[in-house]
Amino acid sequence: MTNRDRLLDLHRTSMTRCRLCGHPSDVKPIVSIARSPRVMLVGQAPGKVEAAGGAPFSGRAGATLFRWFESVGLDEETLRSRMYIAAITRCYPGAHESGRGDRVPSVDERANCSRWLSAELRIIRPALLIPVGRLAIEAFLGARPLDQVIGTEHALSNDARHKPADDARCTTVIPLPHPSGASSWIHQRGHHGLLREALALIAARWHAIMSGRRVA
Repeated sequence: MTNRDRLLDLHRTSMTRCRLCGHPSDVKPIVSIARSPRVMLVGQAPGKVEAAGGAPFSGRAGATLFRWFESVGLDEETLRSRMYIAAITRCYPGAHESGRGDRVPSVDERANCSRWLSAELRIIRPALLIPVGRLAIEAFLGARPLDQVIGTEHALSNDARHKPADDARCTTVIPLPHPSGASSWIHQRGHHGLLREALALIAARWHAIMSGRRVA
């Protein structure tokens, strides 16, 4: 077991005990099972299906996300074992008051949970970071229109709210839109092309990282 894995195991244990947000006792943080990860994916928050099963991105949106990855030759089993899947918040926030979809985590919930994401970035120091959805993208790249950031690679900003300590320059960021059916962005003109470009960039970076090659 590597030192990184030992630190992550301790981190996972501490995170599963977190109750800062005061959620009901049956609502617990969702954790990633990845071992020795070099790549991180960061979503918004677990959904109802994830809360019931304990695995990140295991609901309908997750099925869409992994179909996207499979389109560029990255299978779900490999990704789950080698890519650390995190989120801005780790507990299911509950249903939206309108009855459609899930509630967006509050500012306080995001602040309470930020320590876990910051710790993971320090431990893993990912070579590739994949923020999924507007909330995660803004945490790393700031508030920008999605069609200006999806489909291209980015260096992690020095003023990002979350970054690996003293190692931000080594992290490449390739954002993806949220795979939820409630998101309309993907259906707008030209956006499917941007998604394909982003997935191709992720696949190229993934294979380079796993083989130990450098990518220009």
